Amino acid sequence: MNTQLDLTKLGTQNFGSLDERPHAIVIGSGFGGLAAAVRLGARGYRVTVLEKLDAPGGRAYVYHQDGFTFDAGPTIITAPFLLEELWGLCGRNLSDDVDLRPMDPFFRIRFDDGRKFDYSGDRERNIEQIKTFNEADAEGYLKYLDASEQRYRVGFERLGFKSFDSLWQLIRFLPQLIRLRSDRSVYSLVSSYIKDPYLRQVMSFHPLLIGGNPFSVTGIYSLISHLEQSFGVWSAMGGTGRLVDGFVSLIEGQGNHIFYNTEVAQIDTQGRQVTGVTLKDGTKIDADIVVSNADSAWTYRHLLPANKRKRWTNKRLDKAAYSNGLFVWYFGTQGRYEDVPHHSVLLGPRYEGLLKDIFKHKTLSEDFSLYLHRPTATDSSMAPEGCDTFYALVPVPHLDAGVDWLEHAETFRQAIETRLAETVLPDISNRIVTSRLLTPLDFQDRLNSFKGAGFSFEPRISQSAWFRPHNQSEDFDGLYLVGAGTHPGAGIPGVISSAKVLDEVVPHAATLRTR
Repeated sequence: MNTQLDLTKLGTQNFGSLDERPHAIVIGSGFGGLAAAVRLGARGYRVTVLEKLDAPGGRAYVYHQDGFTFDAGPTIITAPFLLEELWGLCGRNLSDDVDLRPMDPFFRIRFDDGRKFDYSGDRERNIEQIKTFNEADAEGYLKYLDASEQRYRVGFERLGFKSFDSLWQLIRFLPQLIRLRSDRSVYSLVSSYIKDPYLRQVMSFHPLLIGGNPFSVTGIYSLISHLEQSFGVWSAMGGTGRLVDGFVSLIEGQGNHIFYNTEVAQIDTQGRQVTGVTLKDGTKIDADIVVSNADSAWTYRHLLPANKRKRWTNKRLDKAAYSNGLFVWYFGTQGRYEDVPHHSVLLGPRYEGLLKDIFKHKTLSEDFSLYLHRPTATDSSMAPEGCDTFYALVPVPHLDAGVDWLEHAETFRQAIETRLAETVLPDISNRIVTSRLLTPLDFQDRLNSFKGAGFSFEPRISQSAWFRPHNQSEDFDGLYLVGAGTHPGAGIPGVISSAKVLDEVVPHAATLRTR
């Protein structure tokens, strides 16, 4: 693995190598950047990926500590056909590089009173459980799945790969969005079919996995239910990092390069035209196009000159609504908890009130809900023999809340430990053998996430599609965006789809003259 930029490997300081393909720079090696690099390589570009960290993945970075393997971020894989398409562009099969295993259940939802719901891809099993909560909701569940499919057909299949770089494109789809009542929230849509308050939480919590409040995110995002039911929920053996390694292999197989410990200080421009980038050490690298997988708000706020930005001004970026922050506790235990599934959601005593505290009031509450990841339920190689690997992820307010995480992180971790000990991990305090934390402050300082938000812009309807930063920059020619902060949004399917949009807006390499 290359750990730093080696200019001699590629030619002169301006990357004037013997390779005459038009040059594309990709900033960041998250899933969006990796997918973009593969697509650009397939379309004839010479691609250089520049990564700030010492290894690829971005939010999908992998920590190795005391014999334990921790996926730093994404752990839930849906829509594997999007990955298969990228491998196919390189003449390879995804299964040759990555072993995906289906999850059953998808999630175990545990309510604060101890009741449980194992949400799976088995419709009949779901219905049997629904009847134990409210028998009448079984029929409503089937109607909800139909509504979810309708939104999938429009929101994913028809809108997910469109660039939305003009208002006219939005207007064309407006009748369908109106017909599907896109103004209604996910929770409102679910509630029109499901009456039991427990079941409403089961069917509506999914937007939290992409940084959205179920009470304010457009109901189009209910498409996630159909996506899961149709294509399953998967996990990669060896962890999500195996997917990242597979991407790196694809990129290098195309004759392209990824450099680590290489942070971009600014995107260089001449008038409206992007000309390349300048690194933190002052090195300038020319490029025909630049694709930023950095957080879109961070890209505009910190990598581009304010006096040249007309749409994404500092004022507009500061006033936008951002997703929640994330507090993540990674820990390994001596001994295994065999009755804990791969994916669990532990809901607290409040649902709507807690979400208001996080998204609206920007208040860190004493009560919380969390997602518990136990990959060793599927893959024992993620921990030493006889041990378990975990992470507990808690949605919290982003940095506008003013929480001093340097002071408060350990106190909050202890609260999580207490909650887990009282619910699903008895005697955890005596079993922990390794531990590390990630707070919204780390998202800002380590991952260059504006306001420490975990998923960039909140995906409410007023910040979706045309209203989101465009995949093709509105302010600069030759600049393109991928990742959670552009269309279609966060989550592995979303950021991979953002790279697919590039096929629609980036000129083919054959049409460009090498600089």
